Amino acid sequence: MADNDNKSVATATEPTQPTNFIRTIVEEDLKSGKHKSIVTRFPPEPNGYLHIGHAKSICLNFGLARDFGGRCHLRFDDTNPAKEDVEYAESIKESVRWLGFDWGEHLYYASDYFEQLYQWAEQLIRQGDAYVEDLSADEIRAYRGTLTEPGKESPYRNRTIEENLDLFRRMRAGEFADGAKVLRAKIDMAAPNLNLRDPVMYRILHADHPHTGDKWCIYPMYDYAHGQSDSIEGITHSICTLEFADHRPLYEWFLDRLGIYHPRQYEFARLNLTYTVMSKRKLLQLVQDGDMSGWDDPRMPTLVGLRQRGYTPESIRSFCEQIGVGKSDSWIDMSILEDSVRNDLNVQAPRAMAVLRPLKVVIDNYPEELVEEFDAANHPNDPTMGSRKVPFSKVVYIEQDDFLEEPPKGFFRLTPGREVRLRYAYIVKCESVVKDAHGKVVEVHCSYEPASKGGSAPDGRKIKGTIHWVSAAHAVNAEIRLYDRLFTVANPDKGGQDFKSFLNADSLEVLTDACLERSLAEATAESRYQFERQGYFCIDAKASAAGKPVFIRTVTLRDSWARNDKAE
Repeated sequence: MADNDNKSVATATEPTQPTNFIRTIVEEDLKSGKHKSIVTRFPPEPNGYLHIGHAKSICLNFGLARDFGGRCHLRFDDTNPAKEDVEYAESIKESVRWLGFDWGEHLYYASDYFEQLYQWAEQLIRQGDAYVEDLSADEIRAYRGTLTEPGKESPYRNRTIEENLDLFRRMRAGEFADGAKVLRAKIDMAAPNLNLRDPVMYRILHADHPHTGDKWCIYPMYDYAHGQSDSIEGITHSICTLEFADHRPLYEWFLDRLGIYHPRQYEFARLNLTYTVMSKRKLLQLVQDGDMSGWDDPRMPTLVGLRQRGYTPESIRSFCEQIGVGKSDSWIDMSILEDSVRNDLNVQAPRAMAVLRPLKVVIDNYPEELVEEFDAANHPNDPTMGSRKVPFSKVVYIEQDDFLEEPPKGFFRLTPGREVRLRYAYIVKCESVVKDAHGKVVEVHCSYEPASKGGSAPDGRKIKGTIHWVSAAHAVNAEIRLYDRLFTVANPDKGGQDFKSFLNADSLEVLTDACLERSLAEATAESRYQFERQGYFCIDAKASAAGKPVFIRTVTLRDSWARNDKAE
């Protein structure tokens, strides 16, 4: 399939990408005629949900194919049925599509190549390059040696070709129990690179496979299957993360010994993001232990979690473009990801007013039965988004922290005897308060200035404070879920401590009595808003019920962690 001109369906449209070392390699390969067109692949294992680190690889592989007129395959490297599931495969496909990419007709499974991989394994045995091993996993590990000491050859390493072929065929036929035997490559037990010390190629596993059922009871190891799958598909640039750099000699050894088409592997730095973990094993542990509600919990760095939280595919693609592609590992601050979604939603999210912690305000001199409607722009900088009508009445709700009886210097919101502007409506002045038995202010009484309709003082005096509000008679009652960062420290894996000991106990706050403006009653799935002065929010379609919407905070208006990060 090398240099096949068949192209995948068009993917997400993006401006020309900035140069990085992999793009430079691709440009030079095309310019020199080494390849007529490029073929990349995104090869996830279907053993979990994709996370933000995978998004970097998706954008890189699909983006290169898009920008250079090639194609990108989606291939499931499904070589371990014990950990794989159709649920994971379907979620991966959905996440790739959600990010804006499409593999067209080029969806593949490593398991589709099992017969060819098996025949190649027999070829290696006939060449004297592979043998059947009877040592246990622990014994193989002990024989392997260390970084400073060479390994020791297995007593079964010099079996005859005929004996190895017979045993390998009997392994396939199901004659042996799990773990009884493996097939190993015969390379060099003294190699400085431990990956070349006779690595395991096949293991026995009597388990049904999500894609092939019960057809096989031996399964290839990833390091054996990966390069040959690339070869079968005619991949020109096999792009992976840096931890596979030490595996490249093995990748090349198999291809060279088999004498088949030889793709080239290139490694780039994986994404390390602060205040979270990227290990699928650890993410699964959070779900299984009940620390998270599921893979799509809005605190998770999974793509389904970010989508549930209100992140846009545009913001994630922008983030991946901004952080770039390098050759050395580094940490990316969570604030960069958060800024990406802020910048995107600032442009596309309509505005609305929502009072999260309501304080009742009675406007004593406002007519009892009067209801007015004020025009409110849906976006301050985009007239094409239009406007909406916001009802106003005698009783409104404001935020509790927009009122203080004894304000500090520089507090320009509502206090006794002071005026503020109610956004879009009138200027009001605090006249008195009502307190409960514990001395807490539960109601504020104000007067309004009828001539200040729209919020402007008729005599031109300057009003410093403007606050948002919601009419009590027209409020939509809602639950608000305020999500924050999952961990309290930038690197939860530091110091050898259990990463779960750094879980942020305040990563979720639930407010059950929020009051929203009337327009938000019509919010639909994945609709996103800026709640003025509060942050960006989206509706939780899964949790919402008729007449009782649930909104999730995607991100605050500003980086509330910046000061703490500087202190660290």
